[in-house]
Amino acid sequence: MASIEPMQVDLPEDNENVAGLPQELVVDSSTLDLDSYASQYIGHAKVKRLEYLADHCGSLKLDALRLALIYSQTTYNVENYQSLHAKLTDVINSHSSDANLPSPPQLDTTWIENTAKKSSLKLEKLDTDLKNYKANSIKESIRRGHDDLGDHYLDTGDLCNALKCYSRSRDYCTSTKHHISMNLNVIKVSIYLRNWSHVNSFVNKAVATADYADRERKDAVADAATETKLKCAAGIAELGLKKYKAAAKSFVSASFDYCDFPEVLSPGNVAVYGGLTALATFERSELHKLVLGSASFKQFLDLEPQLRDAVSAFYASSYAQCLRLLDGLRNVFLVDIYLAEHVGVLYSQIRKKALCQYFSPYVSADMNAMATAFNTDVGSLEDEVMALILDGKIAARIDSHNKIVYAKDTHARTATFERGLEICRDYERRCKALTLRAALLRIQLHVKLPPRDADIGGVSLTPSQHNQIGNSSPLR
Repeated sequence: MASIEPMQVDLPEDNENVAGLPQELVVDSSTLDLDSYASQYIGHAKVKRLEYLADHCGSLKLDALRLALIYSQTTYNVENYQSLHAKLTDVINSHSSDANLPSPPQLDTTWIENTAKKSSLKLEKLDTDLKNYKANSIKESIRRGHDDLGDHYLDTGDLCNALKCYSRSRDYCTSTKHHISMNLNVIKVSIYLRNWSHVNSFVNKAVATADYADRERKDAVADAATETKLKCAAGIAELGLKKYKAAAKSFVSASFDYCDFPEVLSPGNVAVYGGLTALATFERSELHKLVLGSASFKQFLDLEPQLRDAVSAFYASSYAQCLRLLDGLRNVFLVDIYLAEHVGVLYSQIRKKALCQYFSPYVSADMNAMATAFNTDVGSLEDEVMALILDGKIAARIDSHNKIVYAKDTHARTATFERGLEICRDYERRCKALTLRAALLRIQLHVKLPPRDADIGGVSLTPSQHNQIGNSSPLR
């Protein structure tokens, strides 16, 4: 029988799970400190974030490509080095009229040859070691052999083979720690592949493994660092799946003291992802309790003071200030590899929620005052309010001539009577059913099924026919 892979890898299509920003759209994000930004990540995440930044930010394109090129030479990913070098050369040549730009860097062919040779020799050695471990049937050595192969494939940029090697180590895990390590490796590569279903699946497996270990060892201390990594991974997956409230709950439950996941995201990313999704989906009570009142998440927000001020302004009903602060951060968010495609949707949800909360305590509201509060003109505001009314978000009517929004009279007394009558009708229906059943039982009007081996009228019945008779019985 042919061997079966432990897990099939579904690669995303070319147009699936990619960022919503078109490649030709470039934003100005000059306020971003590139060196500080790059220092927060390591490995594959660092190169891909810098490359994405270069593709979408004109002012930082050259510096981002140069940093990514330098870092790529610390890995075995020769193809990525060549690709980055070609991009950097094209950028410099396209601005050849600028005398301040340096000349294009030379392609380091010696490094390419030596690295390719070292990578091939290391791969051959790791493969030979793994075969020897399998021949000796030592589970721990086999597990480490698969992990080493996965690490090497990841360093060369071969994510599919890295994922296969990490998943194969599952059969050779002998402890809870090994299982959690394997799950984290698979989660990390699945995030790089943007395979959100695999991320969620293995997060759940890792959580179940950790929960079982806690039940088994009652005196064991929970690994907060692992838990925080799983929360962050789950948050990114839910964000990718556009389940924003679930993503917000995952991010706000992360622990600041144990947030160390530079292979995927930084503590600042947790603040941004969690803060934006919470603003878009949380109710006021949740926003106060889980975001502003959370001792742990407040430390995350302190890393992003402008976003922290925006959240505080929203809770204080200073919507114009909140939206103004968010507009100032938009370009920074649009160059984030995981957040960019969701910025428009999240900003729209935040604005709609602000409009709903602004109008909720009023019987009528002057649209001129609302326009001032939301830093917009009356015409645009009228269109927004009309869309919310049509969507059922606001129960109101618009006096377009006088520019006043009137809340609809909901007739609370009538609605209460209608609910009461419906409850009475349901109660009457249940009482009649119970009375009928009691009467039938009192006169012993019921059907008893014959034994399975009995004959009815000289005809032997099959089990399926017995079931059909039983299903047709009015009372059992």
